[in-house]
Amino acid sequence: MSARRRTVTLLRIASAGLAPLAVAAYAAAPAVAHGSMTDPVSRVAACYAEGPESPRSGACKAAVAASGAQAFYDWNAVNIANAAGNHRSLIPNGQLCSAGNDKYQGLDLARADWPASPMKAGAHTFRYKGTAPHRGSFELYVTKDGYDPAKPLAWSDLEPAPFAKVTDPGMRNGDYVFSGTVPNKSGRHLIYSIWQRSDSPEAFYTCSDVVFGKDNGGSAPKPSGKPSSKPSAKPSDAATPSEAPTEAPSAPTDQQIADGSGKSSVEHNGHGDNDPKTNGNAAAAAAPVSSIPAQAPAPQGGNLAETGGSSATPAIAIGGAGVLATGAAVLFALARRRAATGRHGR
Repeated sequence: MSARRRTVTLLRIASAGLAPLAVAAYAAAPAVAHGSMTDPVSRVAACYAEGPESPRSGACKAAVAASGAQAFYDWNAVNIANAAGNHRSLIPNGQLCSAGNDKYQGLDLARADWPASPMKAGAHTFRYKGTAPHRGSFELYVTKDGYDPAKPLAWSDLEPAPFAKVTDPGMRNGDYVFSGTVPNKSGRHLIYSIWQRSDSPEAFYTCSDVVFGKDNGGSAPKPSGKPSSKPSAKPSDAATPSEAPTEAPSAPTDQQIADGSGKSSVEHNGHGDNDPKTNGNAAAAAAPVSSIPAQAPAPQGGNLAETGGSSATPAIAIGGAGVLATGAAVLFALARRRAATGRHGR
């Protein structure tokens, strides 16, 4: 074999041998997280704001006990990677709040004491913290009259049609902001959100507990099984151990998000490709649902995300390429040395 052919062969071997290292490093990049509802505050966001290590409310304490603190440090990643709009067929009844993900099973606890945001019928401005913005659509559903929070949430508990639906809403201070008309309800209810990306089959889900007027604890029966003669917010009237909420939930602040990001197992900021074809709109805009443009302009100067990567991706890719280049250079030098030795020995 000629020196040239030996060199080419060795280079091919180097590429084949070192490429898996670069691929493995790429695969080790943290998953990309995307966000959660903050107005009204979702269960997972509320418990994260309380503190995953020492939550205050009885419901969040129980949720952390069921799921572990890590699930709440990963508060912005309740998703299904390949949903593609098939939400009802992929998520079983009783597991809507966790999106069928065991990691978040604490969010599915059937309790009448989840911290609940005050809500009124009529126009409302909704906010959804987008830690990695994308193009896509939001749908909001509210529970039917007679909803019982002390029973596992089923798809049949939701009104059949979303009361708000918007595509590519604008962003303000890191939140998607859009408007909708909330139907007339009374007592304790739940608002369920579905964020389906249009540039990927991935979708995200949230459960936000709300109270219209006075908190009646839902329509849960008493522990004895006998129907309650009148609604009551007392803990003893709930079908599961609970504590009456003393205050509305709070959304996590930017400082809380920053402080907890180091303990999160998911990446928060996307990987900044700035591609208007795949990413969301970070422009400051809050328009009514009916007037949101279908194609929002690309954000300026923000970090965005796309499927399957994170902000660490470019560095990992560069590192992998560097490994390949270094290995190839070493083998190339060895091959040239051997070729030179062969020529001199003739």
